Amino acid sequence: MARSRQIIFCRWHGGEVVDSENAGGDDGDEVVQICLCRARERLEIDIMKNKFSRAVSVCATACVFTIAAGCQTRVHGPAPAASPAKPAGPDGPAPTPASSTAPAQTNQPPADAKPASSNVPGAQYPRIDSGRRAYFRIVAPNATNISVTLAGGRGIKGDDGVWTIVTSPLAPGFHYYSIVVDGASVADPASESYFGTGKMSSAIEVPSPGEDFYLPKDVPHGDIRARYYPAKSTGQTRRCFVYTPPDYDTNLTARYPVLYLQHGMGEDARGWSTQGRAGFILDNLIAEGKARPMLVVMDDGGITPGSMGGPRGTGGRFWDKFTQALIEDIIPMIDSTYRTMPDRDHRAMAGLSLGGTQTWGITQSHLDQFASIGSFSAPFGFPEIPGGFNGLLGDPAAFARRVNVLFVGVGSAEGGMANSSRAFHQALEKAGIRHVYYESPGTAHEWQTWRRSLHEFAPLLFQTAPGGNL
Repeated sequence: MARSRQIIFCRWHGGEVVDSENAGGDDGDEVVQICLCRARERLEIDIMKNKFSRAVSVCATACVFTIAAGCQTRVHGPAPAASPAKPAGPDGPAPTPASSTAPAQTNQPPADAKPASSNVPGAQYPRIDSGRRAYFRIVAPNATNISVTLAGGRGIKGDDGVWTIVTSPLAPGFHYYSIVVDGASVADPASESYFGTGKMSSAIEVPSPGEDFYLPKDVPHGDIRARYYPAKSTGQTRRCFVYTPPDYDTNLTARYPVLYLQHGMGEDARGWSTQGRAGFILDNLIAEGKARPMLVVMDDGGITPGSMGGPRGTGGRFWDKFTQALIEDIIPMIDSTYRTMPDRDHRAMAGLSLGGTQTWGITQSHLDQFASIGSFSAPFGFPEIPGGFNGLLGDPAAFARRVNVLFVGVGSAEGGMANSSRAFHQALEKAGIRHVYYESPGTAHEWQTWRRSLHEFAPLLFQTAPGGNL
């Protein structure tokens, strides 16, 4: 009888396998359970229907698989030392070993450590050194145990009542975290606040040496505008964010193509402009002549409770509920408000994580609206081959006439999701379907993967004649 193994893995528990068992099975598939600590709701996701050899059972409150919170899905073995951020769980972080007491000078940052760019103005901590270790300094003389929910983030209390914390080397990019004081998970007042993990969260930006494509540069900058509008499909007032390119307000006769760009679970419409730095990425690409000036619309996908898209649906495929709002409200509002090129050849859609799953579903059912499609770390929902897109994936020539760009991106360190995206890419290659596959080196299910994916995807858009070849 084939071996079936169940593993509970969570980076919030320090990357250890906390439970495993062997049992008989008939199909030889590995069943993996990723436990996201004290989760209150359970989502059963069977991705075997997409012809991948792993069924996954996920406990989650904030999101699916690694839930945009930075927790990397892995199947075997401990987490690497240089890991993504280890976020707080929905009911607080996992327990950390007791802190120790030591002289105040312990864990002091080296001379090359600098304040994180994600700090509030004037805050000197947390600091990050050249080895990507983060240093925290917290005054809490009455506390008995302090930690941060980042790899290695255990506190040491000095004789002066000041706690110092140094993390393990962190992966480059953006990571959510909380401070844990005697079991209570709190935000860091020294950090800016970001909506992620289903709530307003602290986060730290770890520099990536040699990468500046997402940083503000001395180039013309576009605007990111908040737009409120009534949505007939939901009966609510919704909000989206719209990136307009640098010449939008000066070149008044120009019309622009549009990219609809979706966030992942646990985040909302602010994610791409704030955490993802989509505006700076587009500014820099346009200034370099690598991307065509375009509008980017970032709306709420309705996959996070408490977001501007309204309460998240319950039961079934709740992520599909965004489709009606996009088709009936958002696209018509954008085309009537902004100077767009209102046809499918000048309209694209992409999304990260569960937003990628939404993208697959929406573009398959509404291919008359979109000619370019991007998926960044979609956990599931890949089109079937050859039946996807109403059978077009069984006809490479017909697919190429209808779809100008098909892009699949993922981080190389995303574990099972990387394997799923690779398998889909390989199936597309075998079927002769024209597409672009990008794998972000060394990154997991995190914003650096998605920033890089957007940086690779945007230059491909709107560069060809309708139905033309790349």
